[in-house]
Amino acid sequence: MGLIARVRKEWFIIGIVLVITCAKLAPSVGVKGGPLRPEITITYVAVSVIFFNSGLSLKTEELASALMHVKLHFFVQTFTLVFFPIAIWLLLKVLALTAINEWLLRGLQTVACMPPPVSSAVILTKSVGGNEAAAIFNSAFGSFLGIVFTPLLLLVFLGSSSSVPFSSIFSQLFMTVVVPLIVGQVCRRFLRECLDRRKPPFGTVSSVVLLMIIYTTFCDTFSNPNIELDHLSLLIVIFIIFSIQLSFMALIFFLSTRKSSGFTAADSVAIMFCATHKSLTLGIPMLKIVFEGYEHLSLISVPLLIYHPAQILLGSILLPSIKTWMSGRQKTLTPI
Repeated sequence: MGLIARVRKEWFIIGIVLVITCAKLAPSVGVKGGPLRPEITITYVAVSVIFFNSGLSLKTEELASALMHVKLHFFVQTFTLVFFPIAIWLLLKVLALTAINEWLLRGLQTVACMPPPVSSAVILTKSVGGNEAAAIFNSAFGSFLGIVFTPLLLLVFLGSSSSVPFSSIFSQLFMTVVVPLIVGQVCRRFLRECLDRRKPPFGTVSSVVLLMIIYTTFCDTFSNPNIELDHLSLLIVIFIIFSIQLSFMALIFFLSTRKSSGFTAADSVAIMFCATHKSLTLGIPMLKIVFEGYEHLSLISVPLLIYHPAQILLGSILLPSIKTWMSGRQKTLTPI
């Protein structure tokens, strides 16, 4: 693959590095009260654009075929929004005894509270011939659940470090997340044929807006001289993130491939990706709302920024092995 093709494929990851670098070089541009006015353009406009875009792009009309697989959906959502946060909370009780930066550890807890992503799990599931319909359903359904459960989980496990009252947090979530999402879905009902024909770049739009949010978040960090990032802690957290993903994927593989589970090989693949992947697109805006004005917000965001490319990288590395396993299972099940 040529350099230009590689840049086009990985432009979002490169974009994250560039916006963080820009925030380091010129933090005054994106701080609260600065030229960009992030307290308005990011907190309200950018977040609303992301969720309107999500509502406009979610093909909920295609989910009916996967709706009846209740056992699979229950497994994925329970693992994602119940088991995952509790397991990480218990792990952090142990890691809190170490010298790892406490804000990065809190960031690991925020990762655990996130819903599944709308895109990456579906793409990887489709790539190996897994149950794409189930992956689409759980990604979309998980996004809707995440609007309610993710803020609640963040407040339960971390508490709100914002000076904003609890009621104001949820009213802002409603106005900047729920309302734009519903409006996007309503618009989709009238524009569906046009959208399907023209295929607008929904993912690109959300990614560009997300880069703006990441930029302003790190501007706040670099403008505060009291915040320092421990590089050793960062390396350890990266190792922990990869270990968590591998461990949970192995656990799900073991549970979903048992004969008593009732899942097919295609189901197992969809479950493995949907239950272990976490949404950066939904996660960063929610952190911005729940922890608005908090000086350590960027450090708390770092594990999620790492988890996103890590899950795609790990999934891509494992694709050949999963394809081989899928082929083996199909040959075993095909009568001679």
